[in-house]
Amino acid sequence: MQEAGHIELKCLAESEFEVVNEMGEKEIQRVKAAKVVPGDEVIYTIYYTVIGKDPVNDIVISNPIPEHMVYKEGSAFGDSAEIRFSFDEGKTFDYPENLKVKDAEGNENLAVAAEYTHIQWMLKHVFEPGQAGQVCFRARLE
Repeated sequence: MQEAGHIELKCLAESEFEVVNEMGEKEIQRVKAAKVVPGDEVIYTIYYTVIGKDPVNDIVISNPIPEHMVYKEGSAFGDSAEIRFSFDEGKTFDYPENLKVKDAEGNENLAVAAEYTHIQWMLKHVFEPGQAGQVCFRARLE
């Protein structure tokens, strides 16, 4: 039996490809990313659903960027979400303009998207039972 006030998460990894429809127009379609090769881009979508009988406040979804994948800058999306990143395996999260890493000489520089290890979406409102949504990002296989 599910407890009140929880969310269920499901993740889907997809690739996009171009097809020509019956009208001769080009369309982009997504399929499950069964096999990717270096350089391929994958779209990761995390679906959430509020389960149980009580509303849920302020959902926070944290997700690692899969091993051997490089986050595509600016691709993280979540409707009304505040999006933060981590470069230290999810120990700390912040906005890109605040993520500072030290180089070998001890100088601080802004982290670049390729250094991100995790993404966090903060959805700050009340979610009713049964309410669902999604967050997503893109990454490229090294």
